[in-house]
Amino acid sequence: MARDRYVKQSLGSLYSRIKQSRVLLVGAGGIGCELLKNLVLTGFGQVHVVDLDTIDLSNLNRQFLFRHEHIKKSKALVAKESAAKFNPYVQLEAHHANIKDSQFNIEWFQSFNIVFNALDNLDARRHVNKMCLAADVPMIESGTTGFNGQVQVIVKGKTECYDCNAKETPKTFPVCTIRSTPSQPIHCIVWAKSYLFTEIFGTSEEEPQEFDHSEDSDNAKEIESLRQESQALKNIRESMGSDDFARKVFEKVFKDDIDRLRSMEDMWKSRTPPTALNFDDINKNASHIDASAICQNDQKTWTKIENFSVFCDSLKRLSFRLQQLQKQDASAAAISPELTFDKDDEDALDFVAASANLRSIVFGIETRSKFDIKQMAGNIIPAIATTNAMTASLCVLQAFKVMRADLSKARMVFLERSGARVINSDTLKPPRPSCSVCGVMSSRLIIDPERATLNNLVEDVLKKQLGYGDEFSINSEAGTVYDPDLGENLSKKFADIGVKAENFLTVIDDEDENPRVNLSLSISEKALPADLDPVQLPGTLEIPRKPKIEATSATNGTVNGDVNGSIGTSPTTMKRKRSVGQPEAEMQQSPKRSKLQRNVKAEAAQSDDAVIADGWDEGTIVIGD
Repeated sequence: MARDRYVKQSLGSLYSRIKQSRVLLVGAGGIGCELLKNLVLTGFGQVHVVDLDTIDLSNLNRQFLFRHEHIKKSKALVAKESAAKFNPYVQLEAHHANIKDSQFNIEWFQSFNIVFNALDNLDARRHVNKMCLAADVPMIESGTTGFNGQVQVIVKGKTECYDCNAKETPKTFPVCTIRSTPSQPIHCIVWAKSYLFTEIFGTSEEEPQEFDHSEDSDNAKEIESLRQESQALKNIRESMGSDDFARKVFEKVFKDDIDRLRSMEDMWKSRTPPTALNFDDINKNASHIDASAICQNDQKTWTKIENFSVFCDSLKRLSFRLQQLQKQDASAAAISPELTFDKDDEDALDFVAASANLRSIVFGIETRSKFDIKQMAGNIIPAIATTNAMTASLCVLQAFKVMRADLSKARMVFLERSGARVINSDTLKPPRPSCSVCGVMSSRLIIDPERATLNNLVEDVLKKQLGYGDEFSINSEAGTVYDPDLGENLSKKFADIGVKAENFLTVIDDEDENPRVNLSLSISEKALPADLDPVQLPGTLEIPRKPKIEATSATNGTVNGDVNGSIGTSPTTMKRKRSVGQPEAEMQQSPKRSKLQRNVKAEAAQSDDAVIADGWDEGTIVIGD
């Protein structure tokens, strides 16, 4: 019987298109593993998998393409190897890389029939969303949190994109980010609480015998490296209570492990590598520090030396407690006593606070006070394998509708454990005209990197060729690079203002009357003949105008029909500059900074602008992806 007999019967004429399709899967974690399995078994002709992360022991309870012998290896490469066994007729390509790398440009995205997004962080999701829109490739977006899941179909010009609706500050964090590439204080806090504390005072993740499951000669070097790491950890635990215990723990997690991470050069191509700490250098300056006094001042942000002192002191206190428990239970049986983290346990909190801050220092992240860290140490909910499997299946079902060009039957699908029904759906909504990502005009911009300046773009392309007036601004991914009051960059080359190939520039028309929609320009670098302008558009552009939105009258004490304290702001009137640190995707509209003096009081009376900071103190932390 042919392998694909039943798939053909189920899909009919669609199967031939599926068999010839070229698919991109971004992410090989919890959802990604299930998705790859489904794609391969369905018979999609060619599947590319992109993932930067490596496999961790904690992944094995839900990411079923991985085994013990795969720990520390590339998720993408191992997923390809495992999934290939399900269907040898599917062509699989794995990329152990960051999807934001310049090699994954718009032309590369355009080579795919459909993209599946199975990522676990907001920034990367927004990037893939923007690239798919620029490449005009349909995307199936997915995500899970505990028992809840969501699947969204995104097609340029026909449905809402990922950024059409404002996203809350993420409160879920993947274990791979926590263990290898932290970028926020909460990542370091979770690492200290859920990994380091458990490793030393709970049940260790890595025991030497766990790495004897593979006899693959190709993996001999990796297996030996893991065995050495495990033996080092075992030696550290066995030396608990000794004079050099603090030194051994410190040097392993803040020096040896950091040196190992730095050796993975591909991981640091687009981010700053961590800096290892030296025990002796810090210790010689810490002799005068009273750790107990430092611990009492929980509102202060401790210095590196103060964190070091608290780390050593709390490690000693916790070690003594665990040893006392071990002595009491020496005659009892098999289960060894252990300590568990409690934010109301001062010894444990001191250790986690100091460890988290030291790791923040290693990765160049802002440190926090002990009080803040106690607030941020929220509940931990594990990722659910069943939710991942259901979400991945729904992704493929929605993809069938997209590939049939039957978008009217595609749905936004939700998994909700608390609802009357586990699976709920909603019709796809059209794009929001005010969206800063899909409500824009997109084009390539070809620049000669040796000759092109920002002035060439402003004068030759935007003003002369496209007819822009004087009132517009240009934003890069880092911030504003030009507006009528910011002309010092005009003479600079694009590289000098941080713009290079595959970056995006957004042109925002600030005219009061009938402004154009935002223009998103994807940069391509190419040496152009001397007789041509150094900045070129690939073709003629007709940029549409922003739709006019009529304000509704105030009712029941609300302004412009808004309720529950929200502020009514139309896309044509909400104009505010983005700071250099603000991500471009969060920029809805840019303000117009007129050269004339504004009546600030009059404007303030008309717009009660409010800034709402999404709090982290009640957030839930999810370990997993």
